[in-house]
Amino acid sequence: MSKHTPMRTEKKTSVKNSFGRLVMTGVFVLIQVGWLAFLLLYLNRYSAVISLISTFIAIILALKIYGTSTNSAMKMPWIIVILAFPILGVLIYIMFGRSIVTKTVKKHFNQIEKQYKETLTQDETIMDEARENNVYIYNQFHYLSRREGYPVYKNTDIEFYSIGEEGLEAQLEQLKKAEDFIFMEYHAIEEASSFNRIKDILIERAGAGVKVRLLYDDVGSIFFLNKDFIRELRSHGIDCRVFNPIKLAFNMFMNNRDHRKITVIDGKVGFTGGYNLAEEYFNITHPYGEWKDTGFKLTGDAVKSLTVTFLSMWNSIKKKDEPQDDYEKYINASDYGYTAKNNTQFVLPYADSPLNTNRVAENAYLNIIKSAKQFLYITTPYLLITEEMSRELAMAAMRGVDVRIVTPGIPDKKLTYSLTRSYYADLVRYGVRIYEYTPGFIHAKQWVCDNELSVVGTINMDFRSLYLHFENAVMVYGKETAADIMNDFYNIFKRSEEVTGKYTNKPKILKIHQCILRLLAPLF
Repeated sequence: MSKHTPMRTEKKTSVKNSFGRLVMTGVFVLIQVGWLAFLLLYLNRYSAVISLISTFIAIILALKIYGTSTNSAMKMPWIIVILAFPILGVLIYIMFGRSIVTKTVKKHFNQIEKQYKETLTQDETIMDEARENNVYIYNQFHYLSRREGYPVYKNTDIEFYSIGEEGLEAQLEQLKKAEDFIFMEYHAIEEASSFNRIKDILIERAGAGVKVRLLYDDVGSIFFLNKDFIRELRSHGIDCRVFNPIKLAFNMFMNNRDHRKITVIDGKVGFTGGYNLAEEYFNITHPYGEWKDTGFKLTGDAVKSLTVTFLSMWNSIKKKDEPQDDYEKYINASDYGYTAKNNTQFVLPYADSPLNTNRVAENAYLNIIKSAKQFLYITTPYLLITEEMSRELAMAAMRGVDVRIVTPGIPDKKLTYSLTRSYYADLVRYGVRIYEYTPGFIHAKQWVCDNELSVVGTINMDFRSLYLHFENAVMVYGKETAADIMNDFYNIFKRSEEVTGKYTNKPKILKIHQCILRLLAPLF
């Protein structure tokens, strides 16, 4: 078998009720769009006035979209579809266009997020110290702290896990020690052996009086879980909520998923990284060869930001009949007088929301690229980037920075993999080096820059993560953590194939199907 040919040796758990719900949603969406399109096209056929009006509306709407501050990659697909198919394009935009259908949702989420982030305060002595150490790092911290409300901390110990299995074992040990509360937020949970180990501990701790909350994304877990899962957890005293459940009456907010991965224990210890709580993430099953993921454990002051990120989502999706949360007691639990063993590193957990006009995740990545001086190493499972990010990566390489990007050797989605590879030639021609992880699927989202700055989190280099998903990550300025991640990169390079040479002389012109996929990628 070719190393680039995906072969599933195990199938994901099939939950019939959940699959049926997904199918029915798709059918109802098609019926809604088809029926409205038929009515409008029928009327348009018999009336020149209606045809003229629809064309006028399409032009006005295209101009409105063009005048927004959204990235050009997000504007152009809508503009082309609307102008090419005025009636159908306008109809699709009205049904799925985020700016129209999520105004109320945006206001609700943003108000709660602002309220919770106001509980976080920046220690100015830490900012002053960061400025004395490195003005470029200080500028990055200034943006995330002053503009976006995510403080930079010290007094935090960090453990880096180079594989998901290590992160899971560490997480299990800490969960057993929980005394006050456990908060968990994940995109995908599979009720199988890996999560069952966690579930047993959650049930035991809940029985001992620990407040346990579990939040998962409906789409991420739809093939793994059904409502019986929620009922079982609640029967054991565990609070469980589902983010953005799939409904028959579709709206664009369903396209915005919770992609975060967070565990907080007593406000003292926090975990985050690329791995979900499903079998393949821990190499129990091997649908795409060897699975490569990474994560962080934080102990100390910086856990407070993870607590706030979880609570803001938890209370954003609470039902009207559920009690108002006394969130401050959980946030203040982080102030317990911990003294870090290593107090030299600066730690900044941050999050991103598709309902916020500030593209925090993309801006943080762009700022790192702009400030790179010696080298920049990146792993990402998907490489679907804007022209701005492509240009910044090219500029870094052209000014002498050693820029390397690692993508999977065995893909999980063939079309996405084809699209990922379509970006190689654009980057390689300017000096960026591309590797593919030979053993299998690299799902880790990690960056390391100049022996000092590193990022580990949930944020892929694609439109879904940068524009459509709720995400989170941790940025660290410190040589110790950077060294750990650099060592991981050296091992990754040894086990990967550098494909830079294969794309050096490739023509820049894309194939037709790649052009179409690139055009539609920002919408889906």
